[in-house]
This record gives sequence, structure tokens and C-alpha cells, in this order.
Amino acid sequence: MKIISGTAHRELAGKIAEYIDQPLADVEVDAFPDGETAVKINENVRGEDVFIIQPSCPPTNHNIMELLILVDAARRASAERITAVMPFFGYARQDRKDQPRVPITAKLVANLLTSAGVNRVLTMDLHAPQIQGFFDIPVDHLYAKPVLINYLRERHPDTSNLTVVSPDVGGVKMARAYADALGAELAIVAKHRISSTRVEAMNVIGEVEGRDVLLVDDMTETAGTLTAAAEILHKHGAKRIYAGVSHAIISELALTRLADSAIEEVITTDSVPQAHGSKIHAVSIAPLLGEAIRRINGGQSVTSLFNV
Repeated sequence: MKIISGTAHRELAGKIAEYIDQPLADVEVDAFPDGETAVKINENVRGEDVFIIQPSCPPTNHNIMELLILVDAARRASAERITAVMPFFGYARQDRKDQPRVPITAKLVANLLTSAGVNRVLTMDLHAPQIQGFFDIPVDHLYAKPVLINYLRERHPDTSNLTVVSPDVGGVKMARAYADALGAELAIVAKHRISSTRVEAMNVIGEVEGRDVLLVDDMTETAGTLTAAAEILHKHGAKRIYAGVSHAIISELALTRLADSAIEEVITTDSVPQAHGSKIHAVSIAPLLGEAIRRINGGQSVTSLFNV
């Protein structure tokens, strides 16, 4: 086995390598003066099971291109199998034609990865789970739920007064899974998106008055959905408001919004390097990904990793 890290999230790659007791391969990733990416693998990977760790987080286009170049280098060096480990899969929100003359970019990225020479993809909490079907190669789709729920149980052992809330109708299935695992009630916030950065929350379906609330979402970038939902929950009498998010691509706008919001804490994973800031607690997914890599390499099942 060889573990290769791109430049997108070296910290997470180091934690994964440490968990499986395997050093990161010696790889040079640099840039030419004109901005082109230069890659050189300084170890023999012939016949090896190669895992390339590279979330496609911002700068998204750069990180995807770097991943493709790393894959091509490993393929031309006669690697036996190449697995793209993408804890966060960028462009997942562009998974369908919702307007005339727009692309399905998630499918394009899947085609690029396969054409470059990827034999398998390991990812977590896709924004649209059906993206797995965009690939004609195996996709191992992990969930952050076990990691986040274990932390929530330690942090908030008493869930008798807890309500799990979906900030929009599309996230009800995810929120229901969290509610069932925590033994909590379920509620929904109906929202209306005004633009890519502005969301107007409309109403609350369910009982939240006098209860602790956990907002659950797969990702946040500007925190517009979370903060709008938190505002209306606060108006409906919610006691303490938390948020559980799989991927926190936190921007400056999001930090400002969260600081001014009723949300006390955002619990997330370290799937991307942007997951840090005030009110944000990142739980590491390195053991989850490391165990998946170990099992894929050994030809074992990864199904048990879905269990809470």
C-alpha cells in the first residue's frame, strides 16, 4: 500500500497515515512559474495499491486538477490500483439540469476521474447520494453520522429534551437518521432560497419550544441556511441551538453570520481544512477513513463502518 497526499489537506492525510501506521509516500507537488502543477513521485509504486488523499475543497478547480495529475503519475508508474480518497466531493450540488442549458458538472468530474485512471473512489456524505451512480467504478460512500453522534452523546448525554431539525425539506431523511440514533424528536424548517448567499426561513413544522435543538445538514459554506433556521427556531422558543454539519467550508461571511447567530456550537468534521473558527468544533474522521482504507486494501467489508 502507498498513501499519497495532495496539497488540499495534508493535515488530514497525515492523521490517516498515522492511524494505519503507514508513512506518506515521498511526492513532490509544485507549480511552474505560469501556474501549471508539477508532480513527481519519488518512490516505486509499481504493483502497489495506491490511495491518493485529496478533498476537492476550495480552491476546487486547482485541487481537482492536482488530483487528476497525481492519478496520471501513479498510473504511468504502473500502480496496480488507484483509489481517490475524496472526503469532500466538490461540484456535488451540480448533479442535475435544473435550468435550461446548464451542465451536470458532478457527472463531468466523475468522467474525468475515471478517464485519468482512478479505479475506486472513497468519499463521505455526498450532497446528492445518487452521484455514486455517475461512476462505473466502485464507490465507497461513508457517513459522518457515526463520528458526529459519538461526540454528541459525550457532549450531550441527556437527549430527552432534544429535537433534531432539518433546515430544509431536502434534508429530512438525514435528520430522521440522527433523530433515531439519538432517540430525539424531529422537526423541519421550511426555507426559501433568495440567492446563492441569502436564505429566507419560512416556518417550523414540529415542536421546538423550550427544547434544545440540533440543526443537521450535510454542508455549509456561507451559513445562510443554518443561521436563518436558527433565527426562526429562536423565535419559536428553542432553548439552546446547536448545528451538526458533515462538511464545513467556512468562509469569512459564514464566520460573521455564525458569530451573530443564536447557534452556540457547530459540530463538524475535518474533511476540509476550512473547518475551523469560533463556535466551530471539528471531530476528526481520520480513524474512519483510515479503517476504510485498511479494509479496502485487505479486501474486507466496509459495511460495519456505517454503524453508530
